[in-house]
Amino acid sequence: MPRPIDNPPNPWLSTHVEYFGEPPPAGLEVFEEDARSVVSTNDSPDIPFRYSVNPYRGCYHGCAYCYARPTHQYLGWGAGTDFERKIVAKVNAPALLRQFLARPKWTRELLAFSGVTDCYQPLEAHYGLTRGCLEACLEFANPVGVITKGPLVARDVDLLAELNRRAWASVTISIPFIDDAMARRIEPSVARPSKRFDALARLSAAGVRTGVAVAPVIPGLNDSQIPQILARARECGAQNAFLTLLRLPAEVLPVFEGRLKEAEPLRHAHVLSAIRDVRRGALNNAEFGRRMEGEGPRWQAIEQLFELHARRLGFNTDPPRLPAQATMRVEPAPKTRPRQRSLFGDD
Repeated sequence: MPRPIDNPPNPWLSTHVEYFGEPPPAGLEVFEEDARSVVSTNDSPDIPFRYSVNPYRGCYHGCAYCYARPTHQYLGWGAGTDFERKIVAKVNAPALLRQFLARPKWTRELLAFSGVTDCYQPLEAHYGLTRGCLEACLEFANPVGVITKGPLVARDVDLLAELNRRAWASVTISIPFIDDAMARRIEPSVARPSKRFDALARLSAAGVRTGVAVAPVIPGLNDSQIPQILARARECGAQNAFLTLLRLPAEVLPVFEGRLKEAEPLRHAHVLSAIRDVRRGALNNAEFGRRMEGEGPRWQAIEQLFELHARRLGFNTDPPRLPAQATMRVEPAPKTRPRQRSLFGDD
């Protein structure tokens, strides 16, 4: 069981403070856990990886739209502020991952970092659990794909570059807003987009495969920013790009609505109407294969805008493939597998 610690570490006092910006005013409770596992298994038909590594439970980034919020309820906590400020660190994560990778039957399938919560949230500056897990992957030459909102990923550029040389590694940074001010209103505890672009440029310059995720697309709020996001990411060396539509499970909806109304009071009703416009009048669609995509003319226009600029800028033209001995999934794809974009450029 997670055990609270009396004096939570403060990432803003570490040597990595430049990645985070100003500390938010909200308090933080940190719990340490000797976990039973660090690798999660996914069988969803609209997510292109089977295994993900999750060194933390909860996420200090606290994005109002985060689909992972309901996972905190399994711990007896809430999906709102508890998810953002009661963070569990799996302190034995690197050791657990080494045990996992050492199994004789393990086939070196790609491990996705941040399948549930962000592996480069600020607390990583103190614990270094993600770095420890990447070191384990390097020891076993196991391919990895990282997706994060945390510029702290650039701290590990040396490790990721070496892992890419020995096995395979890619980093996708999620940047749904081009404007620092708007991002701060909607994602108040996430580093500014400008810092995320800087991290993208640093990783690309070191030879790490990089990509940008315009995720989530919030119709009526950030869809018009897609061309600028793609252009800036390309300038920073990103090779691949994808977008996903906003997801609003039942526990996430009130958190998002509250944040949106506070941050954009004049656009609140318009944005909700635009979301309904791409969801057949609803605010969410939980159906596998449709959860991260919309429908109708408005969504088609958003996709066409993305595809036009991605093609013009040269994204996704020659997606790098995983090495022959590594795989994304080992079971045959279902005959009715829905269309999806790759998270890590391995189509």
